[in-house]
Amino acid sequence: MKKKYLITLLALSLATAGCDNSKRAKTVTLGPNPFITQLYTADPSAHVWADGRLYVYASHDVDPPRGCDLMDRYHVFSTDDMVNWTDHGEILDSSQVPWGRKDGGFMWAPDCAYKDGTYYFYFPHPSGDDWNNTWRVGVATSKYPAKDFTVQDQYIEMVGMENDCFAMIDPCVFVDDDGQAYFYYGGGGRCVGAKMKDNMLELAEPLRPMEGLEDFHEAAWIHKKDGVYYLSYADNHSENGKGANRLNYATSASPLGPWTYRGIYLEPTDCDTSHGSIAEYKGEWYAFYHNCSISGQGNLRSICVDKLYYNPDGTIQVVEQTH
Repeated sequence: MKKKYLITLLALSLATAGCDNSKRAKTVTLGPNPFITQLYTADPSAHVWADGRLYVYASHDVDPPRGCDLMDRYHVFSTDDMVNWTDHGEILDSSQVPWGRKDGGFMWAPDCAYKDGTYYFYFPHPSGDDWNNTWRVGVATSKYPAKDFTVQDQYIEMVGMENDCFAMIDPCVFVDDDGQAYFYYGGGGRCVGAKMKDNMLELAEPLRPMEGLEDFHEAAWIHKKDGVYYLSYADNHSENGKGANRLNYATSASPLGPWTYRGIYLEPTDCDTSHGSIAEYKGEWYAFYHNCSISGQGNLRSICVDKLYYNPDGTIQVVEQTH
């Protein structure tokens, strides 16, 4: 009887091990980083839409570089296997913005959202030559995720901050499970957020500070997992007198906080800036970010992706950056 019992236990162990190996076999193996190499890209905003593909909306570093002032066009990339990527081409440039500065440039980190059959592409851009004091957030709309975007005539009116747009960039729009959309942006040590109206073009209330963040610099991003809201962002960290931003995160039971700071999930890359997004695709979580491993220059960046893992208590493990 004891022998039969031991044989049964051994069989169960082997069966369990087989299940575990099967799960591991289904785990996606990512390709090399950076995953876009045909042009320089930065500030990846990743989303999964109803067609089953994962899309990345990225800003574009212009080569030869002069500085971030030359950035003025956006590309979209998509995948269905996290290895092979389609470049859908340029979807927007500064010449298409009717209210933008006449000299163009300055089109930095974007985001995209979907609601009721329409894709909304949000982008920062100055309305005047005094660029750092005239930042606005524009919106382009389309019925498709990666083409035919039309810029709206007006930018978003920042309720509660009408005359205080200094260094306020990097829009992020999060649509919750109940369909309510929230708008976030920030810079210069400030991060603010508010509910949006159903039209996805206006704020429904005054912007409020996101309380509880530590050392916020820029690059706000919101995602939700297991009923918990995560706000991730770049800090002001520097090394050897140079910028070396890390990506931090905080959590909350509410999309507008207050937030509880949780720590760092991405250490500095080889680049002096950091900007990232977090998305779930086919049951696995991914961290998107940029580095300058191809060019060796901080204003010629390239977008990367690595797997992101959570601890049982919901905290995020530090991402292992791969090449």
